[in-house]
Amino acid sequence: MINITKNKIERLREDFPILSRKINNKQLVYLDNSATTQKPMQVIDAITDYYTNYNSNVHRGLHKLSEEATVKFEESHEKVADFINADFQELIFTKGTTESINLLAYSLSSKLKKGDEILITQMEHHSNLVPWQQIAKSFGFKLNYIKIKNDGTLDLDDIKLSKKTKIVSCVHTSNFLGTINPVKEIGKIAHENNSLFVLDGAQSVPHMPIDVKNIDCDFLAFSSHKMLGPMGIGALYGKKELLEEMEPFNYGGDMILEVRFDDTKFNELPWKFEAGTPNVAGAIGFGASIDYLNKIGMENIKNYSNELTGYALKRLSEIKNLEIYGPLNPEKRGSLISFNLINIHPHDTTSLLDDYGIAVRGGHHCVMPTMKLMGLTGSTRASFYFYNTKEEIDYLAETLEKVKGVFK
Repeated sequence: MINITKNKIERLREDFPILSRKINNKQLVYLDNSATTQKPMQVIDAITDYYTNYNSNVHRGLHKLSEEATVKFEESHEKVADFINADFQELIFTKGTTESINLLAYSLSSKLKKGDEILITQMEHHSNLVPWQQIAKSFGFKLNYIKIKNDGTLDLDDIKLSKKTKIVSCVHTSNFLGTINPVKEIGKIAHENNSLFVLDGAQSVPHMPIDVKNIDCDFLAFSSHKMLGPMGIGALYGKKELLEEMEPFNYGGDMILEVRFDDTKFNELPWKFEAGTPNVAGAIGFGASIDYLNKIGMENIKNYSNELTGYALKRLSEIKNLEIYGPLNPEKRGSLISFNLINIHPHDTTSLLDDYGIAVRGGHHCVMPTMKLMGLTGSTRASFYFYNTKEEIDYLAETLEKVKGVFK
């Protein structure tokens, strides 16, 4: 594992070619990691190697290229499963967190009946709200919400379950407030009520060690592109016994074991849920990103993220007329800070920062109901990863003062 020091960060940054780019004649400062992370050459090379040397479909071919592709594809499955302490059969490749949760919403709905309840939180990303909302509307389920307190944390006293509550689904780390939710405690409450517990790990899996057996979630969804890997691929973890009971989300291709004119027998896990030609290049890139993260060590990434976020909270708090949302304790929040300069629209802030080479995100961050609840139309979000530095945060703070000056 690599202890993250200033010298080590400088060396690690050399692995990311895009970080040397200039924007508007300014050195790029990339602080939009919650939207997607940059890719090291190790990941880029792994994808290029596949397309250059053994591009082929998997599982079906008996020729050498197909054999090589299949080995690499299944190795990536194993790497991603090990990364969260899951078994091989419990890890399904999907397009990403959004598809993973849609798969669950579709498949689990067949086990529910009219009047059953689903509980989520008021801080959910649209991807963990809209799928449950729409199946509730379609099948007559009731969708309930856990409230948010003024400090941006969940009101655990507001967790109200009944015998009809069949599913509890929540975000691990909020992509807007940054809040790290006590998911082990929430899962325990859900299981004591015989409810399934679904966890959105899109913003947590890339930044901290995750052990699904320790958390005891029934399902966990996350995305490759937020953890150095390629876009268009992600993962769904599910307990084996639950996945075996569930109906597939898609039909055809690799998820089939035997087809007759009158019926079909589905493949074993995890292939039962991986219909059609898989994203082999994406899977191989995903596996390479896992190798890279393991080399650094997730505990090291977590510790550095806390240090960097704490420093950013301190620097941004020093700026007058800047409002920060979510917990102010870096131990209780992920590696992101959403804020607004008072009387300046976040889109204006974001655009002006871009003039100085700083990439941040401005808008509603796919949490429109949460924004409305807080009386906001949007915010500016700076999000960090292990290749970011305190010097970049200083530059952000200095540039925000310049942004304020534009609107005086």
